Parts: sequence; structure tokens; C-alpha cells
Amino acid sequence: MAWARAVSMAAFIWITLASAVAAHEVLPTIGDMEVIDGQITFRLEGNFESIVAGIDLDGLEDTEAAPEAEAYDALRALEPDAFMAQFDANWPQMADAIGVIVDGTPVALELTSLEVPAVGDVEVVRQSVVTFAADIAADAQSVQIDWPAEYGVLVLRQMGVDAGWDGYLSGGGLTDPVALAGGDEMSGGEAFMRFIPVGVEHIVPLGLDHILFVLGLFFLSVKMRPLLWQVTAFTAAHTVTLALATLGYVNIPEDYMWIVESIIAASIVYVAVENIFTDGLNPWRPAIIFGFGLLHGLGFASVLGAYGLPDNAVIPALLGFNIGVELGQLLCIAIAFIIVVSAIRLSEDGKVNRAAAWAYMAVAILVVPLAIIPISAMGPDAVEAYLPLLFMVAALSGLCAASCAVERFETYRHMVAMPASIGIALIGAYWVVERVFL
Repeated sequence: MAWARAVSMAAFIWITLASAVAAHEVLPTIGDMEVIDGQITFRLEGNFESIVAGIDLDGLEDTEAAPEAEAYDALRALEPDAFMAQFDANWPQMADAIGVIVDGTPVALELTSLEVPAVGDVEVVRQSVVTFAADIAADAQSVQIDWPAEYGVLVLRQMGVDAGWDGYLSGGGLTDPVALAGGDEMSGGEAFMRFIPVGVEHIVPLGLDHILFVLGLFFLSVKMRPLLWQVTAFTAAHTVTLALATLGYVNIPEDYMWIVESIIAASIVYVAVENIFTDGLNPWRPAIIFGFGLLHGLGFASVLGAYGLPDNAVIPALLGFNIGVELGQLLCIAIAFIIVVSAIRLSEDGKVNRAAAWAYMAVAILVVPLAIIPISAMGPDAVEAYLPLLFMVAALSGLCAASCAVERFETYRHMVAMPASIGIALIGAYWVVERVFL
């Protein structure tokens, strides 16, 4: 049917347009907290142009997606002295937004220093260092930190004491009281549980490139055995390099991470293109996927390193993050599996199933878009993060609608797997060009 082919092509285009490329990545702010000479001192390293520009970083993946992107780009291009002047003018507002409460009483924050690197490549996030402090009484017992949600993620460590506290602040809110004398060190169990959602979040919704790679594995075949071989090879490989990089045995300088990211994009192209030209698991594919998985593990490690790990619980935190990554990947596969296998069963006799086709179209054009309503309640940044994933679910549903609307054999491969793989290959190819040349 002509309309079924049109739906298939439209859904394919929708997959292609669902790629959101992160050119101005949002990284967490990393900081140390220490009591020095009667003052509690905070030394934070982060991207402060985004804060001065007024960007709401809560859940945001790319500053280019923010309404204030133009102002951010202008600040990013300023020479250090010029940006310092802008930061100084904005400091009173920041000092009011950041809450430091000592023994239940808010304390006034004083800016003590600001270190801003030279301009360099304006497409690369500039990490400046801000130091501020507050006077505290000699007998002060505890401190609480209230970090604004719009300032993004803060990873904070307590220094200068035994068993110092480690904090991961996301989405705003006030920390529990932290003993200034130390002793609030994160336990292994706490680190394990805390880093599971970090791993999940890195895949869903922030890891679009990893999602597309996993879906590329899925679209080769919906049979369990080929999928199991591929996922096992990928999981084993990225677990190895994630552990080696996190523990310091493998180190990729930041200046060369673009090479890793480019090869990750190329791996997406490879698995998608192979899906188009083969309909079964070749003997060499698991080995190639294992090699690509090693590079994906380095990508995971760079993210985990940016968040910081508690010194006393590196292994539990690593395990928790890796489990979170696996849960995120399995969630993506499970959603695709449910959508696709249902369509295959509804049209397994090769005959037209108009009821199923209309049901899938309803999901694509009604049900999935309606999901934006509850997501929008989480804020515009959540919509920005989840929108590409909703597009992909809608596109896959549209492809399945087309497969149910035609009378032919192997409708899944021709109407779903191949168009989806072509779309994934085009996205990956664009990322290769973007990460190498742009």
C-alpha cells in the first residue's frame, strides 16, 4: 500500500530528526569544602558562564538548547578579565541563591578568588575555579548546603578531616547536617545505591548515542540468541574499560576524548549498516561489538569521572553506576522489544492487519505525544531531554503500523528494521562529522 510506505518513510525521517547533538555539554560542578582559619571555604570548579547567563541547568544536557544560549556563547568568548567583571557583578545574586547554614543559622558568603582559563576553543566548556568563604564560630558543629536546582549538579567533598563527607546534589534541596569535625563518610552501600540512578540517567535520557548503538544491536534480529550474544559482548567490554579507567589503569587525556567519541559514533554507523546488508548474526560481529564496547566504556568512565567518586567507596560506586547503565540499556531494549514483537505477532501470517496498523498509528500520533504532558510538569529541561526518546518511540510505532498494513513476507525487516537502521546510520554519520570536523 502506498500509504504504508509513506508512513514508513515519515517514521524513518522522524528517527533521523530525533538526534540531539551535544556541542555545549553540561558538566557537574566539582567542589571541595574545608574549614580553614575560622572560615568554611568552598572551592568550586565548573562552567560558570552558564550560571551568569541565567541558564536553568536542572536536567539540561546541552547549553545550546537553552533560550539563553546566545548570551552564554558571548560570555564563553570573553577574555578572562572581562568574564571576571561579569562574574563579580553577578556574585551578589549567586551568594543569595547558594545557602550555607551553620548550626541552623545562614551565614554570609564572601567571594575570595576567581580563576578563569584563557578563551581557547569556544566550542569546549571552560572550567573556571571559584572560591568563596564564610566566617563560623570556633565551636561550630555542623553545616548544611542548599545548592539551587538551576545551577545543575554539584559534587562536593569535605576536606581536611577524617572520614569526610561526600555529597551529590541534584535537583535542588537542602543537605542533611554534615559534621564539621568529619565522620560522615559515605558508606559502600550508600555509594552503591547513589550511583545506580546516575548510571540510568546517563543512558535514559542523556545517552542518546549509547541508546542508538544498543538499538542497532536489537534491529539485527528480534530473536533472543543473537541479541544475547551481542549484548553480552558489549556489556563485558564496556565493564572492563569502565573499571580500568575509573581505577586509573587506563587514562585518555581530555584533549583526545574527541577521538573516542568519534569512534563511538562510527560504531553506531557500523552496526546499523551491517543490519541493512545482513539478516543474521555473522561470526565476527560479537568480536567487533566487543571492541566497540571497550570504547563505549571509556565514554562511560569520562562521565563517571566528571561526577567524582567517594575515595573510600570507589568500587561500590563503580558497581552501582555500571548496574545503572545496564538497567538503562535493558529498559531501551525492553521498550523496543514490546513494540516490535507485538507487531510481528499481529501480522505473522503475512496478511494485512488494519486494526493493528491503526492502533500503532494512534500510539505514534496520539499516545506518545500526550506523554509530553506529564514530562512537561518536570520542567522544560526534562522535555528537552526526553523529546528525542519520545520521537523514537513514535517513529518505531509508525514503522510497525506500516508493517501491519502491507501484505508481504518479512514485513518487519523491510518495513521496520531496515528503515530504522538507515535512520540510525545517518544520525551516527552526522555525529562522526560533527565530532571530527565541527
